[in-house]
This record gives sequence, C-alpha cells and structure tokens, in this order.
Amino acid sequence: MPDVPLAHDCSLDPLRIDGVRLAPLTKHVDDRGDFTELFRAEWTTGVRPVQWNGVRSQAGVLRGVHVHLTHADYLAVVHGCVSVGMHDLRLGSPTWGVSQLITMSDDSPAALSIPPGVAHGFYFHCPSYHVYAVSHYWDPADELGCRWDDPALGIPWPATQAQLSLRDQCLPSLRDLQDQWSARFTYQATFGESFATFEPVAMPNARRAAA
Repeated sequence: MPDVPLAHDCSLDPLRIDGVRLAPLTKHVDDRGDFTELFRAEWTTGVRPVQWNGVRSQAGVLRGVHVHLTHADYLAVVHGCVSVGMHDLRLGSPTWGVSQLITMSDDSPAALSIPPGVAHGFYFHCPSYHVYAVSHYWDPADELGCRWDDPALGIPWPATQAQLSLRDQCLPSLRDLQDQWSARFTYQATFGESFATFEPVAMPNARRAAA
C-alpha cells in the first residue's frame, strides 16, 4: 500500500467543505479475514440510496472531475487506495470555492458522503475497488464536469499525469463549468425546481461482528 496520509476520522481532521462528511467504519478481523459494515438504513448519511455501483480501477487512473445537480454520493473503498479531490461549486454555500484532497484506503475503512454541487474526482494509487450509492438514478443531464488538472481547482493531486476516459479528456475548464453550473442553477430557481437536500451526520460504528 502506498505511504500516503489518511484522513479517515472527522474528529481528528475536519473536512473543509460544508456538507461533506467522512465517517470511520469498523473493520472486524479474525484468522479467517475481515468483515466491515458499509451501510445501514438506520444511519443518517445524507443519502437514501436508490442504486449501488461497484467500480474497479487500475493504478494511475483518474475519474472526474464531475459534479451533480441533484444526486448525492455515498462511497467506501473496499480494496486499494484512492485520493478524492473536491471543490465546492454551490452558490451561497459558506465554503463556496473551497477545495480539499483526502485519501481513503482499505487499511482504514471509512464512508464518504458528497452532496450535490460539490465537484469531485478520484485518483487511484494502486489497483482498487470502491462501491458507491446514489440518491437518484444516474441521469446524463444531471452531470457536469471540468478538467481534473485545471490549476483553478486548487486540488493538490498526488500525480501530474493520469489515465483518463475519452469523455474526461474532453471536459472544459473550471471557469466554463462554473458558468454552466450558474446557468443551470438559475434555470432551476426560475422554474421552481429544487435541488436535493443534504444533511449528513457522522455514522455510528458498526455493531455486528463478522458472521
């Protein structure tokens, strides 16, 4: 596992972006292996999942940077190590324009909740597998994005080169994304539509040992 800093406990390393929460999960280990609860419906995560997805990524892959108008994400790293870069695009947010990079690993399991309007991307240090839940079914019209390496993002990525999808290679600048976001936000407000609310709190540790 790469020697990278882990920010897995909000009480020790508070997140800078309003509404983003990173809560530690409990890993139960015995001579057979280990067991970790990733989600419980009783936890207040800010995300009421309608869909779960699993993603496998090779070392050096970067996914993003993407942002959603309506859906919130809840994710955990099952295997490997990933740095998550975030930037707050929400107009009126107390942390508008704030960026942060955190690193998550299966060595210290945690669950990350990202509200709508917080742009995010993922850089994978090694072959990795993560799972994520979304509060709304995926809709291409709900997703915007920008170049991961735009200096205006202010995200201190751990690499200067990365493997991208063709779609992510063609994403515009942060400035263009901000203009698109503002236009969509104005449209939503004008026609009386509202964005998903997001009120996450830290999750309790799992209470069940491995079966």
